[in-house]
Amino acid sequence: MKTKIATGFLLAAAACFAAPRVDQDSVTMAQDPSTRTASITYTLRGEPGIVTVDIQTNAGDNVWISVGDENLKGFTGDVNKLVTKVGETCSIGWRPDKFWPGQDLKGGITRAVVKAWATNNPPDYAVFDLTVTSNVMFYTSAKALPYDLTNGLYKTDCLVMRRVHATGLPWRRGSPFTEANRRSSNDQHVEDPFMCVLSSDYYIGVFELTVHQYDRITGVVPSGSGLKKPIVTISWNNCRGDSSGDNNWPTKGHAVTAASIMGKLRGITGQEFDLPTASQWEFACRAGCTAAYSNGGQAAADGLPTGWFSDNASGAVHEVGERVANLWGFYDMHGNASEWVLDWVSNYPWNYDHENGPGAAPKDHSYMMDLFRSVRGGGFLQAVGNARSAAISDWSLAANYTDRPTQIGCRVCMPAVILY
Repeated sequence: MKTKIATGFLLAAAACFAAPRVDQDSVTMAQDPSTRTASITYTLRGEPGIVTVDIQTNAGDNVWISVGDENLKGFTGDVNKLVTKVGETCSIGWRPDKFWPGQDLKGGITRAVVKAWATNNPPDYAVFDLTVTSNVMFYTSAKALPYDLTNGLYKTDCLVMRRVHATGLPWRRGSPFTEANRRSSNDQHVEDPFMCVLSSDYYIGVFELTVHQYDRITGVVPSGSGLKKPIVTISWNNCRGDSSGDNNWPTKGHAVTAASIMGKLRGITGQEFDLPTASQWEFACRAGCTAAYSNGGQAAADGLPTGWFSDNASGAVHEVGERVANLWGFYDMHGNASEWVLDWVSNYPWNYDHENGPGAAPKDHSYMMDLFRSVRGGGFLQAVGNARSAAISDWSLAANYTDRPTQIGCRVCMPAVILY
């Protein structure tokens, strides 16, 4: 069953009253001296929620500090996932000596703090297992993940999503007129700067979608590509379905066809996956940086350790996650695969909903023909100027480009609201 977000003042108030919570006085922790296994119990109140746990030590004067997310690994049971056992005793197992070496859990010195998160306010990291239906785990930080973020598991069988806290934050989209390599204002004004505000948080992939993940989602193994490299042989229509049909964004909102990549991914996960909008993509790419590149560089001369492009990629796509992540932990936003986004290529700004499409047609409608969608991030065959945070390319939404070197892939996105 999929939940719906309550709307209206009274419904919102009721939802807040029923919000999931764990009272600390219901939490117990004990360790078996022979097996060294720690058992943690708690009671969930309110409504189903996502549960995480922190282990804290007493630093004196009743001041408690976390042992650190890097040590919070190996938990089993009712934790790091959506828990629905409201009013029941829930349990968590842990072997501290394996993940917090040399430590024992002593009464009065260590304690477990259990937190319940509402499904419309989930933790920062969600990890989807693509080998099992509706299997998702949640973590408060990258350090809390079971393995290092660049572990091959997260580039193959699992999909790591990072929450972007964007609600109500004004930021400048596009590029200043003095930015080197920017697209001319005479060229459809697609990079003209304007202030933008996103109305909600969202999850977006830490990595570009890889060949192996594409295989897990669709059951098709593309030829000639490494499994941990981004998929670069897909069209916009492959991602969402034939845009002339019932999934024509924004006319039909976020509807996709069941046979598309997003449709199949929704079937595996039960969540509303889609491509990001251009604004969602650029906000995540910039990671709070107003410079041309998210490392603060204004030009190619400043160096770009975050990306692959024509000057350093040797004409080939590379495994995801090999370069430096941006400040919010996203890899390959500059270069490697170019990335489809939802938007048409058209003039900005206008009356525009940056998550759901234009609120009114732009003044010049001539470039919003059913031909071209926006592509972001540059690519391994393109110059570094095309990898700028504001750079926009326009490509035919239907073409697979199988008659020439391919470079367009995607990065998946979903609302920061967990359906169940």
